Amino acid sequence: MSVPEPYTVAVAQVAPAFLDLDASVARAIDAIAEAASNGARLVVFGETWLPGYPVWADRGIAWEDADAKATFAMLHRNAVEIPGPATDALGAAAREHRVHVAIGVNERDTRFSRGTLYNTLLYLSDAGEVLGAHRKLVPTHSERIVWGQGDGSTLTVVDSPLGRLGGLICWEHWMPLARFAMHAQGEQVHVAVWPDTPDVHPLASRSYAFEGRCYVLCAGQYLPLSAVRSDVPSYDAIAALAGDDGVLLAGGSGVIGPDGSWIAGPADGETIVYAELDLSAIAAEQQALDVAGHYNRPDVFRLLVDTSERVPVTWEAPAEPPD
Repeated sequence: MSVPEPYTVAVAQVAPAFLDLDASVARAIDAIAEAASNGARLVVFGETWLPGYPVWADRGIAWEDADAKATFAMLHRNAVEIPGPATDALGAAAREHRVHVAIGVNERDTRFSRGTLYNTLLYLSDAGEVLGAHRKLVPTHSERIVWGQGDGSTLTVVDSPLGRLGGLICWEHWMPLARFAMHAQGEQVHVAVWPDTPDVHPLASRSYAFEGRCYVLCAGQYLPLSAVRSDVPSYDAIAALAGDDGVLLAGGSGVIGPDGSWIAGPADGETIVYAELDLSAIAAEQQALDVAGHYNRPDVFRLLVDTSERVPVTWEAPAEPPD
């Protein structure tokens, strides 16, 4: 198996324009251009960066809370369709600057109910094409008010010129079977997206890198209160979550090597974190540990992953009458 030459990656810890899809896409394009100008070939953004993580849910949402319902409707209007205008614009930027992009989005269902949102990690190639999109399997705690559940059809690792690229979203990193399903697909570069990174989130990211013998791009989101529009219905609830410094989500992004050590970061504030990946280092670390290979016991343990898509309805046409 050929290994690409060492290359530069970037984690864009920049603030979106909260709940404003068009303005957030413009900020993402600016960050992609800046990262590419500094030599990056892969640019990563945090969890549901487009158009922002639903921080208001952390305050708790009462039944029929009018502000929460109006804020969800605002999020729904600014959610991402795949494919759609936002993915087209981001794809054009990826193609122009010859970079791959992984970005967390609030995805709107366009096939069935059209009312459900998903917490999705979107991958774009340097040709501007959608490589894949992973929907979070289990929204965590209050997130279940905001997002639906994904299924096994999106638990994938994609081939790219940068190696085998995959990712998980936030607390999926504490789902042991999901982790193993990713390791068993030969993942080399893992995108770990979070809303922010308190101590336990980088711990999970470093553990994933050590366990999977892969590089991990740990992407937290930076969100100051100043990035939140005052006309957001839940603005007061959101403002109550800000620290004394006026920051809601503090970032903490970085890049971790296949031995579990930090290569770059963790970083605070609005910034772009850069690191060089040398995928040849993975084989050296796999000498001691390869959880899907020589350190596995398939005679003792078995994992079945159902990769079928779960659809809410199947339409069956009536049989044609015989001639």
